[in-house]
Amino acid sequence: MSDATPPPVLPDRLDVDEVVVLDFGGQYSQLIARRVRECGVFSELLPHHVGAAEVRRRAPRGVILSGGPASVYADGAPALERELLELGVPVLGICYGMQLLAHELGARVEAADVGEYGRSELTVVEHGRLLAGQPETQPVWMSHRDTVYTAPPGAVALASSTASPVAAFEDVERGIYGIQYHPEVVHTPYGQQTLMTFLRDVCGCAMDWSAANIAEEQIRLIREQVGDGRIVCGLSGGVDSSVAALLVHRAVGDQLTCVYVDHGMMRKDESEQVRRTFSEHFHVPLVVVDARERFLSRLAGVTEPEAKRKIIGGEFIRVFEEEAARLVAGGADPGSGPEGTTVEVAGDVPAGPADPGARFLVQGTLYSDVIESGGGNGAATIKSHHNVGGLPDDLTFELVEPLRALFKDEVRAVGTEIGLPERMVWRQPFPGPGLGIRIVGGEITEAKLALLRECDAILQEEIRAAGLYRELWQSFCVLPDVRTVGVQGDERTYGHVVAIRAVTSDDAMTADWARLPYDLLDRIAGRMVGEVREINRVVLDITSKPPGTIEWE
Repeated sequence: MSDATPPPVLPDRLDVDEVVVLDFGGQYSQLIARRVRECGVFSELLPHHVGAAEVRRRAPRGVILSGGPASVYADGAPALERELLELGVPVLGICYGMQLLAHELGARVEAADVGEYGRSELTVVEHGRLLAGQPETQPVWMSHRDTVYTAPPGAVALASSTASPVAAFEDVERGIYGIQYHPEVVHTPYGQQTLMTFLRDVCGCAMDWSAANIAEEQIRLIREQVGDGRIVCGLSGGVDSSVAALLVHRAVGDQLTCVYVDHGMMRKDESEQVRRTFSEHFHVPLVVVDARERFLSRLAGVTEPEAKRKIIGGEFIRVFEEEAARLVAGGADPGSGPEGTTVEVAGDVPAGPADPGARFLVQGTLYSDVIESGGGNGAATIKSHHNVGGLPDDLTFELVEPLRALFKDEVRAVGTEIGLPERMVWRQPFPGPGLGIRIVGGEITEAKLALLRECDAILQEEIRAAGLYRELWQSFCVLPDVRTVGVQGDERTYGHVVAIRAVTSDDAMTADWARLPYDLLDRIAGRMVGEVREINRVVLDITSKPPGTIEWE
């Protein structure tokens, strides 16, 4: 058992009931935590080897053991720490988690001749406590090969399925529950009811996790962490950094200064919208750094996509560091800024702190970022997340991360709660390098950016007018380095191609191309060709993820 434990997700404990989900490597583990939160109960996803002592420290009302790909009999398979069953709180095992419980408690668990994958039918023989009020037969989603053939001694078998003699069991006296199917997926229609029963009736949770108390608690925690220190925030205009900035401003007012770096690759009117929203509507001290010329000069002649990303990301860090250093040293002055930039000060930006050590940096880190960075599931780090572009380890800021415990849908709920405009709350994901990675196969120039901005503005306007914006995960235009022959006004043209990319998704891990109505596509294409002179052909990307990615580069 590893002695290492992950850092707490929050700078202090939220004053709400919590249920811990232990991750045994299942593909739906993160979704379990999200479904628990949807029931009104705060949930954290921790690696399975975190240890009973760490779970006890968090004082949860219950523990859920996730699914996983291993067999309980495989060498090196994740094991169950027996002390978890002695914490005095109910334990629910799902899929592999149920098999671990059954195996540990002396039930018969064996590899079946045929695995059970996908849709199956559950037959309830005893409703017991966990399945109370549910129909006797119901569809469920399965994903396992090992099968539980008998319930543990003292437990009651509640249900069977197409290929599982024991698909659910419970031992009410010991507070141990197991279900073979996945309640967290939409393919199990009574799954959320099962989770709700476990949380409310078995664990006795108060069900009071909401956007309102998230905002209130985070404001309190920010004040405790920051005191009278000054804070800077790298503002991108996206929902994550915007909500984080507003929470901090609600907590400490003008101790916060936001820095918005305009790298010249934002969408049409986006930079002005950010400036107006924060400086004029919310009255947040804001420094706008116009670095458009600096970025384009660094990108001159570069066509390789990864090189573009690195240049844009690296340059963003340098510009932000330079401006943040000026703020820490003595405030910000309008006019000439760091090399190749100009600075606009929107609002009353205070002078630098008397104590140069009292420096904080706001980041819009989400809980999914924590998990992907290895802080939630014990897996290898997928990527390191730094929401202002990749800050170096030796940067002398203490991080303030008010969204670190939240999923994206919860961030949107908090944004709505604190008054962020609907257009920003529901802003579709936009990559840090901006339009720069949507100019494909060629050099990034101001002329190409202007073309892409106009086409993208038409697309967004029509998508919103059709009432489809919030139904789509992303919708955007791509400008490949391709010219085609066309006919406009009885004359031959040799113009640019623009591609429309629109996808539906829940989490961007997988995505399907959106079936936009033909009449809508016709209007979009007609406007692009008619209003943007250099465009003479519009195409539609109908590739799902996988095999494609959402962005082209």
